[in-house]
Amino acid sequence: MKYHILTLFPELISAYMDASILGRACENGILSYRAVNIRDYSLDKHKTVDEYPYGGGPGMVMQAQPIYDAWSDVVSGIAKKPRCIYLTPQGRTFDQDMAKELAKEEDLVFLCGHYEGVDERVLNRIVTDPVSAGDFVLTGGELPALMMIDAISRMIPGVLGNEISGEGESFENGLLEYPQYSRPECWMGEHVPDVLLSGDHERICSWRREESVKRTRSMRPDLLKEAELTREEIAQILQHENPL
Repeated sequence: MKYHILTLFPELISAYMDASILGRACENGILSYRAVNIRDYSLDKHKTVDEYPYGGGPGMVMQAQPIYDAWSDVVSGIAKKPRCIYLTPQGRTFDQDMAKELAKEEDLVFLCGHYEGVDERVLNRIVTDPVSAGDFVLTGGELPALMMIDAISRMIPGVLGNEISGEGESFENGLLEYPQYSRPECWMGEHVPDVLLSGDHERICSWRREESVKRTRSMRPDLLKEAELTREEIAQILQHENPL
């Protein structure tokens, strides 16, 4: 997987991509990234990338030309035209299914906007996927781009190291993850559940599944509509919602 991030702040990208799990994946050649500074493609001697909006209004708008030239430079070195993701509250909300879908690509381009937005004309020319991180507004697209890159990268074989480490995580079966515990066995008077100390793998798996269903029912009941549930689990949920 090769990520190409069009940004005004490449240092924000490299600070995250060079650290921890993603950093190791880059060192091992599983991932690579290029933080492309949009300002480098400005034709203005002052490296201007924004202008006042036509029609008036507050703030500034990112200009089409530097973005288009930066994108053109990136795609000129790629045989197949890559998907270009624009981070915007107006896009489809990012989720685990989208992370799995995008992880199948060989190259992904991310456009990180700033100010009051981006000239619509360049968006129409280069963007294939408008994507939202949620129903809120940020000062720039770098944080949601990195969030997406992190989630996508976890789907790529070899990135996590232990290939089974992501199997029980939230959203993998439409459910939230079960509670996790580590040493010490007793902390501030609260003990680790006995079943986790039993060594009985079957009982532990059963407990974790039960806790995942219980936690999802309590915290994100909306997920249960699409979750992979057994008949017994459905019956328990309905009984909880409609007690005798």
